[in-house]
Amino acid sequence: CGGSVSNSSGMLQSPNYPGSYPNNVDCVWEIQVENNFRVTLTFRDIAMQSSTCQHDYIEVYDGPLHSSPLLGRFCSGSFPTYVSSSNMMTLRFHSDSRNSFRGFQAHYSSIPTDHNTTILCLPDYMHVVVRKDYLQSQGYSAERVTLNDNRCRPIVTSQEVVFNIPYDGCGTTREESNDTINYSNTIKVTSSGFIIKRKKNIHLHVGCKMLRKMWQQVMYAAEDTVDVNEYQFGRYDMNITFYDSSAFLRQVRSSPYYIDLNQNLYLQACLHSSDPNLKVVVDTCVASPDPHDFNTLAYDIVRNGCPRDPSYATYYSPYSHFARFKFNAFEFISRHPSVYLKCQVKVCRLGDFHCSQGCRTRPKRDTGSAEEKVDVVVGPLQLREGGAQSRSTS
Repeated sequence: CGGSVSNSSGMLQSPNYPGSYPNNVDCVWEIQVENNFRVTLTFRDIAMQSSTCQHDYIEVYDGPLHSSPLLGRFCSGSFPTYVSSSNMMTLRFHSDSRNSFRGFQAHYSSIPTDHNTTILCLPDYMHVVVRKDYLQSQGYSAERVTLNDNRCRPIVTSQEVVFNIPYDGCGTTREESNDTINYSNTIKVTSSGFIIKRKKNIHLHVGCKMLRKMWQQVMYAAEDTVDVNEYQFGRYDMNITFYDSSAFLRQVRSSPYYIDLNQNLYLQACLHSSDPNLKVVVDTCVASPDPHDFNTLAYDIVRNGCPRDPSYATYYSPYSHFARFKFNAFEFISRHPSVYLKCQVKVCRLGDFHCSQGCRTRPKRDTGSAEEKVDVVVGPLQLREGGAQSRSTS
């Protein structure tokens, strides 16, 4: 149960609904709709163990589970409706080992925001659009709009003022905390008066905040002039590629990738970001014959930075945005023709030893380090015809 949901609308329900839900489940649905849309979630049926909601309950969060405000926790009563302040909402369903009931059913949909300014956090820059009719309604023209660094000029169209703000330039500042890396800048709309002025300046503070599992975009207006509080969520641009040797010069572009048993497989994880102060670390890689199920029949190659397969090894990378590793090819028993890999890659800030170190034991939920975890699935791998004999490539 649970998972990531990205359609514009849909239905969520407890396992086995309308039958009795199982005991001891903890289901988490992450609902992420288009940028500059909000999520509205309406419950249509709730039948659970009531009283204090200590045993079975539903929780709704205004964004990611571990870093967002709790909108509500309930197990019975009326059927509530929640609206997110961003393009993301999280629904959690928990049951214990006691009684079970029918559970819940809820419908979600996306609704557009009504602001005159939008923001997207892209891999290399912030894309910010300010509508010209909004500026005109406040008594300003597009020529009065600048950044902290006024050498970085916007693109002005017939209807919009567009800024593409890099994370490492144009006056963008970078701050770090225990669990976030924040990029921020200020779009300024100033009055034209030299001696007196009758209008307040407008400061639109825009930013991208990197959390454990996503980029959070933040926008608000200072000086009580414009009331904008906008949050959007996105994901890192990450890919994993096979190479034909430990030199990592030639990519393997064929799919499926046909290999021999015990052949060395070379992989490179690559982060596409303009921030030079980030480092990529391979945290976990799991193999499965089913690209949609990495639990039923799965094999750990590396887990939490700890090698589980004796052939796993890492390679030096000349760039912090790359992580290189290898392992020896295998096949699953019971005649499964293909092997898929699901790898969880961490993005750390340079100098954060706690995040970037290798094998270590840690609690199940570790939120003490500024890191982003990205899941990537690659494959399939298939045995070459007549390739059952052992072969190794250096």
